[in-house]
Amino acid sequence: MPKKLVVIGNGMAAGHALEELFERAPGDYEVTIFGAEPRVNYNRIMLSPVLSGEKAYEDILIHDDAWYETHGITLHRGKQVVEIDRMARRVIAADGTAAEYDQLLVATGSMPFVVPIPGATLPGVVTYRDLDDVHRMLEAAQGGGHAIVIGGGLLGLEAAAGLRAQGMEVTVLHLMPTLMERQLDPSAGYLLQKAFEDRGIAVRCKANTHAILGDTQVTGVRLDDGTELPADIVVMAVGIRPNAVLAKDAGLETNRGVLVGDDMRTSDPDIFSVGECVEHRGLCYGLVAPLYEMAKVVAAQLAGDRTAAYTGSVTATKLKVTGIDLFSAGDFGEAKDRQDIVLRDAARGIYKRLVLKENRIVGAVLYGETGDGSWFFDLLRKETDVTDLRDTLIFGQSYVGGAPLDPMAAVAALPDDAEICGCNGVCKGKIVQTITDKGLSTLAEVRAHTKASASCGTCTGLVEQVMTLTLGDKFAKSAVEPMCGCTDLGHDDVRRLIRAAGLKSIPAVMQELGWKTSCGCAKCRPALNYYLLCDWPEEYEDDGRSRFINERIHANIQKDGTYSVVPRMWGGLTNPRELRAIADVAEKYNIPTVKVTGGQRIDLLGVRKEDLPAVWADLNDAGMVSGHAYAKGLRTVKTCVGTEWCRFGTQDSTGLGVKIEKFMWGSWTPAKVKMGVSGCPRNCAESTCKDVGVICVDSGFEIHFAGAAGLHIKGTQILCKVPDEDECIEVIAALTQLYREQGHYLERMYKWADRVGVDSIKATVVEDLEKRRALYERFVISQRNAQVDPWAERVAGRDAHEFRPMANFTLAEAAE
Repeated sequence: MPKKLVVIGNGMAAGHALEELFERAPGDYEVTIFGAEPRVNYNRIMLSPVLSGEKAYEDILIHDDAWYETHGITLHRGKQVVEIDRMARRVIAADGTAAEYDQLLVATGSMPFVVPIPGATLPGVVTYRDLDDVHRMLEAAQGGGHAIVIGGGLLGLEAAAGLRAQGMEVTVLHLMPTLMERQLDPSAGYLLQKAFEDRGIAVRCKANTHAILGDTQVTGVRLDDGTELPADIVVMAVGIRPNAVLAKDAGLETNRGVLVGDDMRTSDPDIFSVGECVEHRGLCYGLVAPLYEMAKVVAAQLAGDRTAAYTGSVTATKLKVTGIDLFSAGDFGEAKDRQDIVLRDAARGIYKRLVLKENRIVGAVLYGETGDGSWFFDLLRKETDVTDLRDTLIFGQSYVGGAPLDPMAAVAALPDDAEICGCNGVCKGKIVQTITDKGLSTLAEVRAHTKASASCGTCTGLVEQVMTLTLGDKFAKSAVEPMCGCTDLGHDDVRRLIRAAGLKSIPAVMQELGWKTSCGCAKCRPALNYYLLCDWPEEYEDDGRSRFINERIHANIQKDGTYSVVPRMWGGLTNPRELRAIADVAEKYNIPTVKVTGGQRIDLLGVRKEDLPAVWADLNDAGMVSGHAYAKGLRTVKTCVGTEWCRFGTQDSTGLGVKIEKFMWGSWTPAKVKMGVSGCPRNCAESTCKDVGVICVDSGFEIHFAGAAGLHIKGTQILCKVPDEDECIEVIAALTQLYREQGHYLERMYKWADRVGVDSIKATVVEDLEKRRALYERFVISQRNAQVDPWAERVAGRDAHEFRPMANFTLAEAAE
């Protein structure tokens, strides 16, 4: 008969304790959880990426509904426990729900501290503690305006960066002389303040908030010196307090928090407590690593291991703001018996400081380069004598002994209890043992079973090295392939961060995302140019220098150095006037070859570069525009004659093709896009090997996609069937926009579909009408700036230097 375990609190500490318990003693307990929040367990330390837009709620879930169901847990969501009846051994929630227990685990967490100043209760004053707080801040940010963040500690700075990323003007008010003064020394605090100011966030240190202004809503704040600052929202991020009220009311011994012994028992031996509500040996903790260490002890005790003990934690701190690398651990206060080792690289914004006492590290501050943080932290925790390492200690683990070491050898040298993931308190031995016991082989599996690198992700490389060490050749890195040698980020990460951080120029992307080169390369520059065009169609100005030669010249270069010119023929239609104009141009400029293409257009081959503007001018005069035959964009919409001429045609395929092309021309896409519209299933327009194809049938239009007839031959897949032309065009535009937003640069549509999954595309474009409409509207907005004929612009003089020869020589002069 399983014993009854009731847990008050559905946060990270309680969840981790249950994970450990289910491993140690499966089936021993019938578990009931009361959670004050109306949702399942999520990773609270990842709220900042949610606020900044870098992650969604679904990305930070720790335990989904299936996990609770699998373990037979009764979860009472949104039910706050108001009483612990120790005599009856039961807990009672505010709505009257009650549960009896044999063992009780109190994990009520902490409460944000609100500075008791006038105006602190006004609407618009928010704390930063849970997902509801994030939603309130995101709602406020929708209207733009000013945000004041009171508190320059870890949470306050993450809130400030997130609100800035959401487009607000942000000011941080901090009472102390430097930011994060409890974790950083003044030098690192200065660099951190400078980094925030460079991001457009104002920082005022030594600023004491006197009052929050407003009658029915926040309008500003007043400082002690009388300065008034406007504010549409005020975020209080000045610290937390253990939530021990419930335990105190139940008669348990409390001080600042719920008092527990090394066995994590409270003053009632049948009641345990864990997490931020706990006070252990006079200390309360607000970081996740100590909470997880406590959780392991609670689980062990519940499983019957009476020897399990928690003896306290040494903590380290990292800031979760993209682009700012910061690590801090231990005590770095100055004292006579301490010595500093400092490394400054002003040009690179790197500052490292190690504080030694009796040849042992007692404190470490790293700014700008934090790769050795875990190693320094391990030396600190173990009080290792660093006398023999001292000469090269500041350069990190790779330079121990004066010469670079093999990184794998350095990882191999780490002991089993070396901490690899600081966010989740996972050590090397735990990772190795889990890989071995459970037969894991991928990073995703290791994350799922150990949580290592599952939070901020900065230790991912180290986790992969441990996996390589454990699995050898069996471990194939599943890490995303970098865009190019200029960055370690993959295409998806770069696209996500451009949106999340509001980056709107190539230099901004390279600076904020830590590009390794000064100006990028031929791989990343065109990709970044496309991503910025796609994401900011009304703000970003196309960078012609970041395009390949054909797109820069707006014609296709041929093997002899001449160019080919292809005017657009809407849906494959032309007329005598256009044909005469093409013939006249061919004769006038001695164009040697005139050829009909496979896309129902006419190709003029052999045009000299200096003649291009004149050729375009003559074609423009005849009403013809660029066919974008060179473009990573929409090229052709091939059609058959449909009902107008064909005996078998079921719809006006030519007319529909013209409508699609006139609606979608000019749109830049990750790779070229070709379309086709066939008037009947005989498919004379070859629509079933196009990126997007339409097959007209009696009852409507079948929309196909993800075909190819180039290097790879691939038939299309059916996306959906629609009854009329308007819906057909809406679906095609939404599909194209989804491809534009998700595709990697140079990735054809069929490869994108294989990567993200056809079902996912159908779910977004076909089944979710709201998402389809939103995609369609974004495509329309983009087209407002895309449908400009580049030939006409060049004829008018734009980029004229491209078409002027640097010099003209006779043959004899050239020979000399």
